[in-house]
Amino acid sequence: MVIVKAGDATPSLGEGVAKPRLFILSNVQILCEGLSLALSQQPSVIVVGSADLSTPPAQIAEYHPHVLLLDIATPRGLSMSVPLRQMLPTTKIVAIAVAEVEHEVIACAEAGVSGFVSCKGSIRDVVAAAHSAVRGELVCSPRMAALLFSRLRTLSATRTDAPHNTLTPREQEVSSLLGQGLSNKEIARLLRIQHATVKNHIHSILSKLQVQRRGQVGARIQGTDLRLSQAAIWATSVKADRTSTTASD
Repeated sequence: MVIVKAGDATPSLGEGVAKPRLFILSNVQILCEGLSLALSQQPSVIVVGSADLSTPPAQIAEYHPHVLLLDIATPRGLSMSVPLRQMLPTTKIVAIAVAEVEHEVIACAEAGVSGFVSCKGSIRDVVAAAHSAVRGELVCSPRMAALLFSRLRTLSATRTDAPHNTLTPREQEVSSLLGQGLSNKEIARLLRIQHATVKNHIHSILSKLQVQRRGQVGARIQGTDLRLSQAAIWATSVKADRTSTTASD
């Protein structure tokens, strides 16, 4: 891991940034060098450094970049977005070398990137994407926009048609816990409700989801946008703390 320093490292953060500070991340050295050289000749941006994808986010943070140009041509590239956003919550991530295919565009969107530059993009496109990201805007090609809207339309239709939309907030909590394999007694204890109340909720859930067995609930709601309550998050620790196998209710 080597960080190549470039430009002025004096931070200049805040809204209305005239010259975004860019940091390049790629495992392809020739891309880092070429992009750094080309961007350093652009008067509206400042390149503060470049490094490979093994660079710890904490070290990148020392350069106070406004925008990270993240090469996602390799599988590891996109996975870096999570730790980078955690360490640099105000820094925007612009994915570069993005193939204009649905699965890759959607993967970038789900990873929380703030901009895209396709494999066919130019230095001018990179500069435009960086400035747009700082302003909280998204610049992408018409094809990428079409892919994103298509995905949004599909998700909207899924939410509208999904049977779990008819569940009450309490039934959603119980459904989440059922999906994690908890017994009726464990659900009752976790939600601080009566055992009989849990049975009533489960009966209603099975009816609304049109399934016969409790084990089918998790599969029925899988892939939907069902909101998990805090109780559902705690369920994992409850399972781990079991001291004996609970008989099926």
